[in-house]
Amino acid sequence: MFGLLKKHAYSIGIDICNDSLRLVQLENNGSGVHLIAGATEKPPDDIEPGSSNWQRWAIETIRKLISNGDFQGKEVIAGMPTTNVFIDHIKLPKTSEDKLQEIIFSKVKQKLPFEPVQENTMLKYVPTEQDNVMVMATERTIIDRHLAIYEKAGLAIKSMGVWPMALVNCYTTFFGRRRSDLEAIVMLICVESSSTNVVICRHKNLLFARSIPIGAQQFDDEKAITGLVFELTACKRQFTSMHNDTQIERLIFLSSRASDRDVCASIAKQLEMPAQIGDCLAAVKIPSSFRFESDTECNNENPDNPIDRRNCQVNWAVAFGLSLS
Repeated sequence: MFGLLKKHAYSIGIDICNDSLRLVQLENNGSGVHLIAGATEKPPDDIEPGSSNWQRWAIETIRKLISNGDFQGKEVIAGMPTTNVFIDHIKLPKTSEDKLQEIIFSKVKQKLPFEPVQENTMLKYVPTEQDNVMVMATERTIIDRHLAIYEKAGLAIKSMGVWPMALVNCYTTFFGRRRSDLEAIVMLICVESSSTNVVICRHKNLLFARSIPIGAQQFDDEKAITGLVFELTACKRQFTSMHNDTQIERLIFLSSRASDRDVCASIAKQLEMPAQIGDCLAAVKIPSSFRFESDTECNNENPDNPIDRRNCQVNWAVAFGLSLS
């Protein structure tokens, strides 16, 4: 009985993007998920993402945020930036298991946004449903660059994560807990500042993922919202063409409570689908004295004030999902 109430601190989830760095650590004490620590910081405007200056900034910032926060331990699950992960969907090749990796690589290599050399390609595939496969690939040199960041920051890498699985973790932990959710197919929409990341899943089963280069900072332009709806419709169409007789039941916007609800409602209306806002900050228990280190976006104009999650502009879904991995 007492063992069931034992606290379990998850690893530190690090969501490292071109325009921000977010760290989160969660804990489950048997009565629910609690937030242990969280921190976020944006890089200087004059630093080029992926450059040596950006790498040094990331190392120094991670060290600072962890030492100044209440993070426990040094074990981290680090996410690859969305722009560094190539995703494609193909039919499962009919071949022996030992040749499957090679054949999948041959099917996607001409689409890769980097030099398609197999020795420099880290490729993973996820069988989904109806003989479909999701393929994810990145350059080994980019992975080595990220591993060096965490090594020099004095952290222990438990694993490298990817944003589609992180969003599935966030959904199943916080918003897919009813019995009816186990078989429901949902479209998760995670709106970031410069992109919108889309996942379609059947509870824990990842079925589809795509990143669309249209984000919240463009929502002042009605054409951008129209373009986003067009791309989301294309995602639905591609998914249904690959999964016969399979319907997406609802949309879940994995976003903050401060997200533009009118935009979300407009998107749902145009897609003709029921929708809900999934705010992971509202789904966890946060001590009243808790502060997100360096996060002026969450703390309004005064970073010394306790977090007001009602007005938080930061999307923590990927960082939460990485910590839960």
